Amino acid sequence: MANGLQAGDARPVGDGVTDNRHAGHYALAVEGATAVAEYRIEDGRIVFTHTRVPPTLEGRGVGRRLVLAALADADAAGLEVVADCWFVAKVLAARG
Repeated sequence: MANGLQAGDARPVGDGVTDNRHAGHYALAVEGATAVAEYRIEDGRIVFTHTRVPPTLEGRGVGRRLVLAALADADAAGLEVVADCWFVAKVLAARG
């Protein structure tokens, strides 16, 4: 791959979050469960399509932590963020 990652490699981006570009998702594992923010890269943009937080992690800020780290990583990469996922849109709006 262009960024030097091999298929299946997960790159740490901060706050316990990893990016697996090959799989098209950011992930955050907490207490044996994993929350995921799915995305695709196109034309200098990162399009967040879906966020999944396991029921055992809901209401604990895990999804917000995941998305904030993903947004910071996208910002650092100079990607325009597109939120096709309602949860990413909500976090983006609250971030200001």
